[in-house]
Amino acid sequence: QVQLVESGGGSVQAGDSLRLSCAASGRSFSGSIMGWFRQAPGKEREFVAGISWTGGRTLYLDSVKGRFTISMNDAKNTVYVQMNSLKPEDTAVYYCALDTTILYSSTIYTTAARYGYWGQGTQVTVSS
Repeated sequence: QVQLVESGGGSVQAGDSLRLSCAASGRSFSGSIMGWFRQAPGKEREFVAGISWTGGRTLYLDSVKGRFTISMNDAKNTVYVQMNSLKPEDTAVYYCALDTTILYSSTIYTTAARYGYWGQGTQVTVSS
């Protein structure tokens, strides 16, 4: 059974940094895609960043490019997102999610429906 457990959220000031972690367990993750999504109150869940477990390809939401960095530690089955220069508009619940629909796909999809496994979410609050 796949389990995704996020950690690292919190309340910070604008300009601060946070690192979110997603510890994955329950199966081999080779060829799959790990994504980070976020959902602010009253808004739809949106893709933030994704990484291919094999090969380390990455994709980012335009508004976080240059501020967020997604990475992984294969030995620990953990994916991270380093978030720098945080802004109030980054405030949301952040979720990690796993896409195993097509293994070794060359595409990192940004649609939440592609991702069959989700963590419980971690709150990030950025105040001005």
